[in-house]
This record gives sequence, structure tokens and C-alpha cells, in this order.
Amino acid sequence: MAAPPPKGELCAELRKLAGRTWQHPVTGEPVRFAVSTIERWLLRARRERRDPVGVLRRKVRADAGVQKVGSAIRQALQAQYAAHPSWSVQLHTDNLQALIERDPALGPVPSYSSIRRLFQAQGWRKRRRLSSRDTAGAQQAEARLAAREVRSYEAPYVGSLWHRDCHVGSRPVLTAAGRWATPVLFGVLDDRSRLGCHLQWYLRENAECVAHGLSQAIQKRGLPRAAMSDNGAAMLAAEITEGLARLGIAHETTLAYSPYMNGKIENLWANVEGRLMAMLEAVTDLTLATLNEATQAWCEYDYNRTVHSETGATPLARFLAGPEVLRPSPDSEALRLAFTRTEKRTQRQSDGTLVVEARRFEVPNRYRHLRELHMRYAAWDLARVHLLDERSGQVLCRLYPQDKQANARGVRRPLEPLAAEPATHAPQPPAGQMAPLLQSLLAKQAATGLPPAYLTKDESPAPEGNEP
Repeated sequence: MAAPPPKGELCAELRKLAGRTWQHPVTGEPVRFAVSTIERWLLRARRERRDPVGVLRRKVRADAGVQKVGSAIRQALQAQYAAHPSWSVQLHTDNLQALIERDPALGPVPSYSSIRRLFQAQGWRKRRRLSSRDTAGAQQAEARLAAREVRSYEAPYVGSLWHRDCHVGSRPVLTAAGRWATPVLFGVLDDRSRLGCHLQWYLRENAECVAHGLSQAIQKRGLPRAAMSDNGAAMLAAEITEGLARLGIAHETTLAYSPYMNGKIENLWANVEGRLMAMLEAVTDLTLATLNEATQAWCEYDYNRTVHSETGATPLARFLAGPEVLRPSPDSEALRLAFTRTEKRTQRQSDGTLVVEARRFEVPNRYRHLRELHMRYAAWDLARVHLLDERSGQVLCRLYPQDKQANARGVRRPLEPLAAEPATHAPQPPAGQMAPLLQSLLAKQAATGLPPAYLTKDESPAPEGNEP
């Protein structure tokens, strides 16, 4: 069409084109076209002068997008998918065939291709169950996932959001007691930079290990603005939630049965198993100390310095580039005091003691007048129990366990004054006088002019020796 041949030479040109070998635009294989095909293309392109190439494209079938599945079968498949979204299309097809055998009125069985196209058109994708337990929370989470879209997100600042989670290791470690134990990895990840703030293995997952690992992450990187975790018992312990609030860290939790909300740190666990644990597979007597030492080296010099596929930079470089909203970290003692719980106890007035976690502690005698006392402590460290001011929340003093053997020596401290200034002693009433209230009552009775309302009886002393 760019250089039309002279009149009468079109057939010869078409034969030349039919004799050539062309490269197929899709498969890349060599292909040849007949003269009739090229002639048909030419005539169609001449009629459509505005888009001569578009008219040669493959036509869309008239029945494209039309599902050849009856309404009864469609409703049966819809109900079947609503009840079992984790089934594959083949399993749905097999169950539909068994259903039609019991109820032929539904119609003929559609082909697998028709059912698969119906599932694709309706968006009925195979979904893995969020939980094997059939609870109200799991059903609510699955309904929310089916009705709401899922979108990836990223915090705008370094330190504005941290992810924290625990991961059960794939290999056991040999303990000092000569037993094999499965370690648990606690990790903290910065959302924007993907930096591994701290990773450490423990023999158990509890609030003590969470506070221990989180304190190290804060001392290494600084105080974040928010921290996200799942709804595990260790993550929601009173020591952790109150500690985050005291440090000014918003405690964000994922929705129930929705681990994809914490997907960034879940991806970190895949790296731990795929790289770190793979390099330790030849170590036969793996101990917790060896595992932690290798983990620290791998995190700082491999993971944090490897280019992230999504951000296009290493986590360490992105962390340093900012922008960041981190705050300076408190000292170790302040962090240890922060991750404690606040409780209220009643003081036993007889000996000035109270009970914490089934242990009795002595209260300084200058607080003997208080009936209810507030204290802060961690359930795993009863050596540090602090007495608080109820209004300001300031630490007044430390409480120590009761030492009954020391008390048996008989040494007793004098009672300290309750007031700040020494109390002035009021003058004592003269000896031999009645109380002021009784004197007032006698004066009121005398003012009536009536004699006292009782009969007097003179009783002479009995003779000696004549007592009844």
C-alpha cells in the first residue's frame, strides 16, 4: 500500500509476497501466507483507510465473555464457593458433578473450562483458610478479607512505625541441660527502611523476652512513634502495653487472623530461613549462643546491607537517609522501669506488709497510714518492686521482700513521723477532771432543775465476817 504496483502487476506482486518466509510476531517461528490470504488482507485494508492495521487484528468472538452455564448451576456453584472458598476449581467441578447426579434437574454438567472461566469472571479465587479453627473471629476475618481490598503500605518516616513479631525456628538447639529445645526468634523491623533493628533467639516466647528484645532495639536505634504486633499473649501483656505507653509509643495491633498486615516482618522470616538457617544446616551441635552470634552477624552485615528488591536501596542506607522521627533512647534503668505493670494492693496494718505475686513485701513505716498502695513491677523480676505516688505516678521507693529471720532478732526501727514537720504536742488536760463532753451533759441536766432520774439507795458497809 505504500508503493502500489502498476495496473496489471498486482497478482505478480502478491505471488512474490506469498513466496517469502515471514517471522511470526507471537511465536517467532518462520511462517508463509497464501496469495488468497494476502489478497483478502489487502482488500480489507483498502476499505478501512483510517486504520488499515487495526482492521486486520483478530476479531473478538461474538460469544466472548458469555458464560454458558445455566442459572441453576451458577447458583449451586455460588453457594458451594461461599461454603468452601479454599477448594480448587477441579474440586468444585467434581462436587458439582456429584450434585447433578443426585439432582438431574440442574441440567447438564458444564465442562471444566466453562466452570474455570466462570470462576475467573466472578472473581472466585481459591483462598487459603486464615485459621483451621472455625470460630466467630476467624469467620469475621474471612468475611472482611472477602469484602475489603488489601493494599500494601509504607510509613513516610523512619521510626514512625516498627513491626515486631516472634518466629518459631526450624532447627532445635542444644541447651546446657543436655536437652533439645526449639528456639523462638524475636525481631523488630522498621517499616520505611526495612532495617532489622534487633534480632535475638530465646528459648520461649513470653513478655520478659519481648521486653528484653524491644529494649535492645530501642537502645540501638532510638524510640519509635508506633509499634505494630499481633494479638499474642506475650505482645499484649500488661508490662508491654504499659511500657509502650510510658515511652510514648503507640501500640498498634493487627486484626484477628490477619497476619498479612504484618507482612514485612513475615518476609524477614523467609530470609532468615532461606539464608541464615540454610548456612547453619551443617552445624550439628547448634547452641543458643552460637545461633544468636551468627544471627547478629547476618543481620548487620548481610540483610541490612543487601539491596531490597522493592525499595531499590539497602535497609541501612535508607535508614540513614531518612527522613526520621526517632527520639533518643532512655538509659537501661529507665527502660527496665518502663516495662512494668501497675497494681494496687491493700496494706496489712498489723505488720505493714502487702502481697505481690504470692510473696509478702514490707512497706516503710512512713507509709503505714496508707491503706491502699500502688506499685510497679514486672512479673519476671520481683527483685525490683517500686512504690508509686497514686496521683503523679512517681516512684517513691523500692519495696523489699519480708525477711522473717532478720525480724526474729528483735531489732525494731522507731516509727518515722508521718508529717513533714514535727507535730506540736497539745497540752494535756489536768488530772482528775471529767471529759469536756461529760461536763457539758451534766450541765444540761442541771439546767432542767429536775433531779437525776434514778432512786438513791444508801448501802452501809457490811460487818466484817458477815459477808453472804
